[in-house]
Amino acid sequence: MIQPFLEAIDERVLVCDGAMGTMLYAQGVFINRSFDSLNLSDPTRVLAVHRAYAQSGADVIETNTFGANRIKLRAFGLAERLREINQAGARLARDGAGGSAYVAGAIGPLGIRIEPWGRMGRDEAHEYFREQVQALLDGGVDLFILETFRDLNEIRAAIGAVRSVCTLPIVAQMTIEDDGNTLDGTAPEQFAPSLQESGANVIGLNCSIGPAHMLETLERMTAATGASLSAQPNAGRPRDVEGRTIYLTSPEYMASYARRFAERRVRLVGGCCGTTPTHIAEIKSALSRVGTAPARPASHARGMDDERRPASMAVDEPLNPSEKSVLSRAFANRRWVRLIEVVPPRGHETKSVIEDSLQLRARGVDAVHVPDGASGPRLSALSLAVLIRERAGIEVVLQFSARDKPLVGIQSELLGAYAMGIRNLLAVTGEVHPIGDYPDATTLVDVDSIGLVNAVARLNHGLDVGGQTIGSATRFHIGVTVNAGAEDLDEEIRRFDWKVDAGAEYVVTRPVFDVTAFDRIHPRLETSRLPVVLSVRPFESVLDAEYLANEVPGTHVPATMIERMRRASSPDAAAKEGVAIAVDVARTLRARVQGVNVVPPPGRFDLGLALLDALT
Repeated sequence: MIQPFLEAIDERVLVCDGAMGTMLYAQGVFINRSFDSLNLSDPTRVLAVHRAYAQSGADVIETNTFGANRIKLRAFGLAERLREINQAGARLARDGAGGSAYVAGAIGPLGIRIEPWGRMGRDEAHEYFREQVQALLDGGVDLFILETFRDLNEIRAAIGAVRSVCTLPIVAQMTIEDDGNTLDGTAPEQFAPSLQESGANVIGLNCSIGPAHMLETLERMTAATGASLSAQPNAGRPRDVEGRTIYLTSPEYMASYARRFAERRVRLVGGCCGTTPTHIAEIKSALSRVGTAPARPASHARGMDDERRPASMAVDEPLNPSEKSVLSRAFANRRWVRLIEVVPPRGHETKSVIEDSLQLRARGVDAVHVPDGASGPRLSALSLAVLIRERAGIEVVLQFSARDKPLVGIQSELLGAYAMGIRNLLAVTGEVHPIGDYPDATTLVDVDSIGLVNAVARLNHGLDVGGQTIGSATRFHIGVTVNAGAEDLDEEIRRFDWKVDAGAEYVVTRPVFDVTAFDRIHPRLETSRLPVVLSVRPFESVLDAEYLANEVPGTHVPATMIERMRRASSPDAAAKEGVAIAVDVARTLRARVQGVNVVPPPGRFDLGLALLDALT
């Protein structure tokens, strides 16, 4: 009978298997397929890989279920076969192990951001993981390996899911960059003790990098936790060779690092992307020659030297909102403010935009709102916001979109904006557009507006999203949007509540045409105690009004307004009537808001000025 896993790693270094995905890819399985579904459609191919690793000396065989959660399987139309796929994966790994190796249920990330960076709650993530855990448990696994996680919150949800159904051993592995931090910037001094506290038995690293950088990070982990460690590096960096992705690090090189890993309290060594049974055989041979000498004694996080102390321990207190910007002071003084939207121009010429901004300054406008998201080759919103601030000498509100930016890139751009003097942000997800002829292929949205607000709030505390210090804290004044005309108002209010919890400091509505729609959401806005800026947009013509009413989701234009526009006798009369309607909306709601944001129709900045003057 095989010895219990935790007893075995106390006595000797165990060898885990290597890559499954790149092995299947090398056999011609296309990367646009669900590799997990091969457990049902091509079990012989999967079983052959398991047997090759067992024959190479692997002590642990992982199931082919890395992406077999409901979220990822749904993309292939396989969500309802989740239980079959996972149980088949466990059976195939058991057959491949041949009774001489442990079977580990492999679980990877969900493939979607969870709170505080995404809209999925931790409790929801827990349930998705729990479903996969239960299927693997019923399939008969001996332990679980949670691997390739970048988000500490997500892997902790996965650990909690395992612990909610069983007491089997857990190996919890993060994936890191060359600097040793996770892809989201969390340092090993932070994630290692956190994983141990969450219930993981073995804590480690896998994927992303080769063995050299992984060794450096493992040395830092030994100072942060007394837990047993694991290491499953890639076979170096991938190379593109005649259109195929190839990993070129030799088995002998990998084996030399396996010995070094064992000296750093690593008790489970294997491989990730690009490793093969030959790599595992060399690692097994190398470890058999080092014996079972005890690992170096651990120094725990509580006794670390100052230079080893996690940077996240130093946190700046956030600045009072009223001291962040001219706009924040206006809100604090309960002054009614006026904003107007200035869209970035096509191309790079900015003379006319700066001239418009100087007009706005002369009119006493409190701030120019620069939106991010207009189509075409336009100047970036950040560039225009900086130019307006510097050349027109007027306060700026930068609409910052999370679309098309990874979370790490978002932080870099925010820090750049702050360094260039931007203080007022309006955090939005941004419009998600399909790409080409593929409806499910869209622009990148790594985090939505809720995650964006959380990220900005952390920067305002002097921390990045991984909990590491950035030096001096930023002092962003954080605004969010709300849509009174949303089809699902309950969902809109829920998302607004999350934005408030994340750190929102003021609110700008989407353009409001229907006063009764605003009445529905106003009670929640009022209880938030945040300054509310009402967005109003004049109609250019009856066609413009009909377009907004019929083709723009989340926009409700009352029939009475469209009828007023139809009665206009000429284009000029229609434009004037559009301004008059917007004035009526703003005056009706003025007592319930703390300012107005004028949104001119495309190409009709003159109507924005007319509306601004009428409201003045």
